[in-house]
Amino acid sequence: MALRVQPLMFGSAPRRQRRWGRVWRPNLLIGGALVLLLILAALLAPRLTSYPPDQMKSTICLQAPSLAHPFGTDKFGRDMFSRVLYGSRIALQMSLLSVLLAAVPGIWLGLLAGYYRGWAEQILSRLMDAWISFPGLLLAIVLVARLGPSLNTTVIALGIVGIPPFYRITRSGTISTRQMLYVEAAQALGLGNWRILLRHILPNLASPLIVLLTQRLGTMLLAAGGLSFIGLGAQPPLPEWGALLASGRDYLDTAWWLAFAPGMAFTLSVMGFNLLGDGLRDTLAP
Repeated sequence: MALRVQPLMFGSAPRRQRRWGRVWRPNLLIGGALVLLLILAALLAPRLTSYPPDQMKSTICLQAPSLAHPFGTDKFGRDMFSRVLYGSRIALQMSLLSVLLAAVPGIWLGLLAGYYRGWAEQILSRLMDAWISFPGLLLAIVLVARLGPSLNTTVIALGIVGIPPFYRITRSGTISTRQMLYVEAAQALGLGNWRILLRHILPNLASPLIVLLTQRLGTMLLAAGGLSFIGLGAQPPLPEWGALLASGRDYLDTAWWLAFAPGMAFTLSVMGFNLLGDGLRDTLAP
């Protein structure tokens, strides 16, 4: 009777397969590709088009998409492909700055409230609960209307509105991590509170914070575009996607490409950040 010999399986191979299996996720790959495409469009905009975004030419006004102008031209004869490419710079810049402006105070306040607890934590938590109960975009509209429409005020308003999610996830993570044995051991050894926060607690919160940062980039990008669409964000002639959508809504029947190009840019960018965030959450999950 013939014996069937099974191949030896070493421990490194299954671990390698599991590691690649966690990385090889459709959400992560598709989202990463879309975000990479957005970054490349922002970085290489001057090399990808030969038309300045504000160059007007009266002889080609409202020209349909063609080889010379892949996304057509607007009512002033400006190349829409160039304006969408340069608009990716504004979109990426506004979303990044808004998220950073929200993340830094939100994370620090969450760390301090979750670690020290007490009456200060109760006041901050009630304040954040009241803060997050208001619709974020509506609150941003009020702030921008009060400060005046511009790129800077849009970033500031969205940053202020975006603080509570970072506070809540950091606070809850700090409370649970504070009860870990290694944190209690660090306290018993006499390590300072700031060292414990920065060296032992904050690194343990990296995974959920990375996921939240990624997903909030898409949210901020869409919110900034919404403010520009209603005239409270970027002002003409800046080629911001929301402003491009607003200028193209009057030509949906005669020049559909004016709204289609920035609309697709919005859709793919927000989808990319959301898919990337979902993929990172699944990959970084313990």
